[in-house]
Amino acid sequence: MHFTDTVYRNPYWPTFPLLQITQGCTHNRCKFCTMYRNVDFRMQPMEWIEEDLQELAAIVPDAKTIQLLSANPLCMTYDKLAPIFEMINRYLPKMEYIYAATRVTDIRNKTVDQLKKLKNLGLKEISLGVESGDDWTLDRVNKGYHTEDIIEQCGKLSEAGVDFWMTFLNGVAGKEHSLDHAVHSAEIFSRCKPMLVGTGSLVLFPGTPLLEEAEQGKFDTLSEKEMLIELKTFTEHLTCDCSFITHHTVSGKNLSGPNFLQRKDKIIAALEHEIQSGDMEKLAAIRRNKRSL
Repeated sequence: MHFTDTVYRNPYWPTFPLLQITQGCTHNRCKFCTMYRNVDFRMQPMEWIEEDLQELAAIVPDAKTIQLLSANPLCMTYDKLAPIFEMINRYLPKMEYIYAATRVTDIRNKTVDQLKKLKNLGLKEISLGVESGDDWTLDRVNKGYHTEDIIEQCGKLSEAGVDFWMTFLNGVAGKEHSLDHAVHSAEIFSRCKPMLVGTGSLVLFPGTPLLEEAEQGKFDTLSEKEMLIELKTFTEHLTCDCSFITHHTVSGKNLSGPNFLQRKDKIIAALEHEIQSGDMEKLAAIRRNKRSL
């Protein structure tokens, strides 16, 4: 298999097999991420992709699911993606679900009709690293798009019938805009109606511009309690029915699962209990000891 750089796969999806079709990240400028910082973006050579599929056909000929790599593999135009999807189905004829994490901007170069065709070829579910629904925050961490882009591109996915996840990055706005980040994100996410909302908490990894700004006093990080308050505010304002997952450094007790609206009051109560009596030093230690996403 031709894996050329950092391999990140969504742990909530079936994790085997994996197929790399791009290298690196087209954007690679988010201030909180260094995952692909030293990897130049390029499309994986088609001969590599075919060789990998031949290998997978010999190992798992009955595979029904596959995850595409790397950071945002759906950046390619439809005309480049469709032959890859067709090749996947040719070598793995029982394929049902093709999964991919990708950027909001990767949907721009595809029409609704093209997205429908990709769905028919197996693209049933994607994960969007949205991080925030607040324009100030998106600019602050250099995400490369605004809320109007999120709404427009998610609308295309909904019209095409492609299920999608949206992520909320807890703490990424710092103290100054924590409330706006939480409230505006919940509003935008609710409008988009994703099948799943995932929340993760900011960790300032070595080498990230955001850590450098924090060390220079230009970014005020949230305390563990403030992080939980922000997450509770986001949860209170979220109104779409979806699955809801908390991960990374926020306690997931009684929080993750389907049917968010049915469980919303219990989730808020659990967060309030942790705000009032949780072990903040333990959460801080978990955050300090994290080395990667």
